[in-house]
Parts: sequence; structure tokens; C-alpha cells
Amino acid sequence: MVNYDGLEKILKERGILKSDLSKELGISSRTIAKISKGEKISSRILLKIADFLQCSEKELLSEETERNIYVDSSAHGNTSDKRHPKLSGQISMQGSAGTESQNSTKKIVIFGGGTGISSILSGLKLFPVDVTAVIAVSDDGSSTGVLKEELDIPAVGDLGKVLLSMANVDDDFISLLSYRFHKTGSLQNHPVRNILLAALIDLKGNLTEAAKYMGSLLRVRGTVLPLTEEKVELVGHGKDGDYLGEVAVGQNIKDIDYITYDHPIKVNSEVVEKVLDADLIILSSGSLYTSIIPHLLSSTVKEALYASSAPIMYIANLVTQPGETDGYSVSDHIKVLNRYLGKRKVDMVLANKGTVSPEISDRYRTRENKYLVDLDADEVRAQGAKIIADDVIRIEKGTLVHDEIKTAYLVFSSLM
Repeated sequence: MVNYDGLEKILKERGILKSDLSKELGISSRTIAKISKGEKISSRILLKIADFLQCSEKELLSEETERNIYVDSSAHGNTSDKRHPKLSGQISMQGSAGTESQNSTKKIVIFGGGTGISSILSGLKLFPVDVTAVIAVSDDGSSTGVLKEELDIPAVGDLGKVLLSMANVDDDFISLLSYRFHKTGSLQNHPVRNILLAALIDLKGNLTEAAKYMGSLLRVRGTVLPLTEEKVELVGHGKDGDYLGEVAVGQNIKDIDYITYDHPIKVNSEVVEKVLDADLIILSSGSLYTSIIPHLLSSTVKEALYASSAPIMYIANLVTQPGETDGYSVSDHIKVLNRYLGKRKVDMVLANKGTVSPEISDRYRTRENKYLVDLDADEVRAQGAKIIADDVIRIEKGTLVHDEIKTAYLVFSSLM
């Protein structure tokens, strides 16, 4: 049983009815009934109520109530309980006033950029872990590329996406920051979050402080850091010449022997500190050569990884990326990562072993030239990597994505 004395007290003091919560927040009557009966509700709903009442989750509960909650699919329209029976147990709430001491909370550093890392982080934020996301800033496409050149700043696009994926605010705020201008003009194709981050770089002095401030606005649990404060470009070196910029590198990877930056970079000092203090280091799913490898081009990062006692986990991609990883298996990805890691190697890999329907497989193959990444377990083990394999596929609007809850659960379980 859960004692919601704090919630009852706040509602009484402010003259708010439980039915008002249902109307204002779109919470189902079934969830309201659970609160009245003292049954567990999802952390997302509890946080939504806390946001509305402008208080912490702790204030909604009595002091003697155990700070554990169920992942409840019926409360927020998610099917995670039905898809993951083993997640129907209790998951401790993570928060500024959580019951675990700061020293006992496991610390994760995850390197990546773009959509791949954002999906993983949206699941990890629901677990009692201290997450630091380190984001590559070498992107040069779309809105990010324009702002990067016009304002002479690091790429802000991927960092902005990650901040939103870790946010704990209402959907309208997320929609506002995600809004992209469509009308012809100087703002065309720019999302609001990119404009705000660019402005905050001017106001706060650098991208790290800009990210921290936006993170506070978004009630981000954890830390989001740029790899470097510098404006940098990827350079692909091949027999027939060099390819400048992330877009060019991604489009010509078959003709590239190795990748560097256009100049030696100074790595964010906070990144090194976080790596040395980590319990687990993750190389995220995402574009292998343009989102993950950029983190391993600096000797500073590689030395920090070598000095760290934390295991390195690679979360394998679900599908191949046309032009970059055509025909790659899981072990092929690990070989590339190990080559750039130097003295350290990937210690474990979290890989998908699920399948999809022939219809979806055919669509991916014929329309996008993408294939499910094959888990070649023997070859992976031959490289010294432990395998954590499960069906981690979720289909979202016809697109294959990592099941964020199940993937985060497997990551969390690896720390136990």
C-alpha cells in the first residue's frame, strides 16, 4: 500500500478535487481510483501531478511510505507492463530527494549523439541511476550546420535532442522546444531548442553552462555535457583524398581509411571527471562512424577510459545504416569500436535477438536498404565481450526503435 497523505493534504489546502486532476492532467479515472485506494501508480504520473502542484514527488507521499512504484501501463497509455512481465516488479523512483544515498547510486556515463542515444536515455531516466550523457558536437547538417557556421559555435542539435529526451516537464513544453519553423525566412527549418541553446551560449559563455541551464528548465535528472566547447569538424582520410564534415564522412565511409578531427580538440574537463567516477560506461546505439567514433578520436578520452575501472558496454544498433554499416554484424561494430578504443576494449554488448514480421523486414530492405543487425554470438565472444541479448525491438509509427524501458532495465540489471 502507498500512503498519499501528502497529496491529500495539498489538495485539501488548495481546495482541489481529485476529479480536477483528472480533467487538468488527462489522468484516467482508473488512476485516480488507485490513488484513493492507496495503490501504486507510475512514476510518470506521480511526476506529472507534482509538476502541476509545483512540489516534489516526496511531498506527495507520507514519510513512512516505501519510495517504490510500479511501472503501470494503464496509467499513461504505455504497454510496457504487458510487453515486459519482469518489469511489473518495483522500480525505485529517482529524484533529488530519493531514499538511496548519493554514494550508493550507480553512475553511468553514456557517449553518443542523435536519435540513438535519445531513445536509450528516455528509458534510463526512469531508473535510480546517475546518468551523464556526453554528446558529440561535430554535426554539420540541417539547422545545426547553419547555426554552427553563422554563429561560429559547436553543433547544438544532438545535445538539444538529448536534453528533451531526459526532460521531466509537460508535453506542451516539449512540443514548444521541438517546434520547427516552416515558413520561408531566416528561421526556416530551425527548431526552437536550437535557437535557445545558441542564445544561451552567448548568455552563459559556453555550451556546457548553456546545457546545464536548459537542463534545469527541463527538470533533467542527470547531466548532459558536450564533448568539447569547440567548433569542430570530422575529417575522413582516404586513398583518394579527404572528406570534410560529418555529412561527407557519412556518405563516403567506404572510401575512408580513418577519421580524425580538423584540429586537436580540448575535451570538456567534466567529461574526464565523470568517466573516472563511473560504474558503467556505455557506447550508445546510433551512427557508428559519426555519432560514436567521434568520442574516441581524442587521446584524452581514451586515456580516461583506460584509467577507469568501469566496464564498457556497447548497445548495438537494431538495423544497419546505408552507406556506413551495410552488411555489418554486431561483431563488426565491435571490431571498429575496439580499433578506435586503443588499449581498452568493449567488455559487454547489449544486443537484440528479436525478430520482426516479413512485411516490416521487406519494407526496410526495399525502401531504406536497411537490415536487422545479426548477432553473431561466437564472433562477439571471440573478441572478449560478454553478451546481454533480448528482444529489445519496439515498433513506433512503423519504425523500429529500441524499447527504451526494456533496454534501460537490462542496463540497470547489469549493474546489480
